Amino acid sequence: MTNVKSEIANILAAQVEGLEAAEIEALIEIPSDSSLGDYAFPCFKLAKVMRKAPAMIAAGIAEAIAEDPMFEKVQQVNAYVNMFLSKSNFARMTLGEILAEGDNYGRSNIGEGKPVIVEYSSPNIAKPFHIGHIRSTVIGNSINKIYDFLGYKVIRINHLGDYGTQFGKMIVAYRKWGNAEDVKNSPIKTLLSYYVKFHEEAEKDPALEDEARATFTKLEHGEKEETELWQWFREESLKEFSRVYDMLGISFDSYAGESFYSDKMPAVLQELKDKGLLKESQGAQIVDLEEYGMTPALITKSDGSSLYITRDISAAIYRKKTYDFVKNIYVVASQQNLHFQQWFKVLELMGYDWYKDCVHIPFGLVSMEDGTMSTRHGRVVFLEDVLNKAVEKTREIIAEKGVAKDEIDETAKMVGIGAVMFNELSNNRIKDYVFSWDKVLNFDGETGPYVQYTHARASSVLRNSGVDTRRFDPAKMDLSYIGGDAAYELVKLLYRFPEVVADAGEKYEPSVVTRHVIDIAQAFNKFYHDEHINVENEDEKQAKLLLTLAAKQTIKNGLELLGIKAPEKM
Repeated sequence: MTNVKSEIANILAAQVEGLEAAEIEALIEIPSDSSLGDYAFPCFKLAKVMRKAPAMIAAGIAEAIAEDPMFEKVQQVNAYVNMFLSKSNFARMTLGEILAEGDNYGRSNIGEGKPVIVEYSSPNIAKPFHIGHIRSTVIGNSINKIYDFLGYKVIRINHLGDYGTQFGKMIVAYRKWGNAEDVKNSPIKTLLSYYVKFHEEAEKDPALEDEARATFTKLEHGEKEETELWQWFREESLKEFSRVYDMLGISFDSYAGESFYSDKMPAVLQELKDKGLLKESQGAQIVDLEEYGMTPALITKSDGSSLYITRDISAAIYRKKTYDFVKNIYVVASQQNLHFQQWFKVLELMGYDWYKDCVHIPFGLVSMEDGTMSTRHGRVVFLEDVLNKAVEKTREIIAEKGVAKDEIDETAKMVGIGAVMFNELSNNRIKDYVFSWDKVLNFDGETGPYVQYTHARASSVLRNSGVDTRRFDPAKMDLSYIGGDAAYELVKLLYRFPEVVADAGEKYEPSVVTRHVIDIAQAFNKFYHDEHINVENEDEKQAKLLLTLAAKQTIKNGLELLGIKAPEKM
């Protein structure tokens, strides 16, 4: 996309002494009040160089650039040069680029093909894939798509929770109270019932905890029976998880979970020892982080078994050697902030200067309106159930409204699942929030269905026009017909889309895209209501259809970055 600020800076540079175009560009502002122009240049900094009052400098610049075809009007207001762009030229440039780039509008080569790892979702094997997992899954998927769109080579990793004492508990529970047939018929719900049973029984008999720890130690040492049970639990769990990922349209390049790094940990432990970082504490091995204001990093337990932190350090070293990443992004709940601070510090103490390229992207928690969840006590809401319920509710709403009769099942799936995903991504990721069906499936609020409906509305306008938009050439069209306030506000939002994508990547914040897509949808609906699009005047009709086409394309591209489909009909 043409950088308008840069173009204006070049025009101003011919009139300004003592500042390069890049310095001028950094000073250019976008007024919060559009009546003061599209862009404004403050002249305070020029007073010393040009030895004039800022207001006089602004007046001289305004007069000098007033006739430039880029501007409709230029005004001096006190020390500012306020510039109003030529609406038709700006629209021609913006809509022309959207039309030319299509699905690639907003894409850039900022990343230059450099490798970026995004680790997200990462559910625990043999435990429910519940509503709480949706945050990491959907936020991580969107960050992955944004970074791909920015030109990075993204490696998508699902770091499965497939190791640890919990598997000792699961194996003990299965041996005492389980059977193979039940696990085959309903793997996750059955394994969850064993996990709940274990904790109920362990409250009466604490010796079960010791048995579980001993069983996990056997698993770590590769004992045949424990390894076979663990492998079976893992395979059955992945079958169930894959159904949910298919519903969400999410895939990964690697499912290398914690267990993958078990044979890589001895070398890391030896390295920690050789570098004098390990200390013994009550039989356990730690890295003392007191001088950095943190509690000790527990590296191995007194029985020699590993912990999350050991595996995370091993995984980071393996990933750097394997992928040579420029960023290693972890999309993990804010509850784990200390954990990440600790092991990033350990990497730094080990002498790895790339520790600073490891980035923890925290997010708040989601809860249901009827209370909190607990895996140990069996109080969970399965994500698959939430998605199915969303599809079912959406189907009821569509049937009630009497629309999309031909493709009602496909549309219900697209909108219902899209509604759940959009709801996740419309919140600033760090905020906790309560999941509400009424909000998620509201077709009129700032929701997924509203944005998808806007895309479908634009599609309908284009279908009903009878015009072959493939033949559009913005260079030859009279775009003065889309100079009204509603149309121009929409063009400005469409122009900003590439910059919004870059901003979302820089902040690791998909809600920046979500907010902008909502703004575009609202602006398009205002344009739709304020103006007649399919009018008799052919030139006016085509100009307005071009804007409709550009809005539709940009909404589609924005939804794609959120992992959401854009329906043609609703």
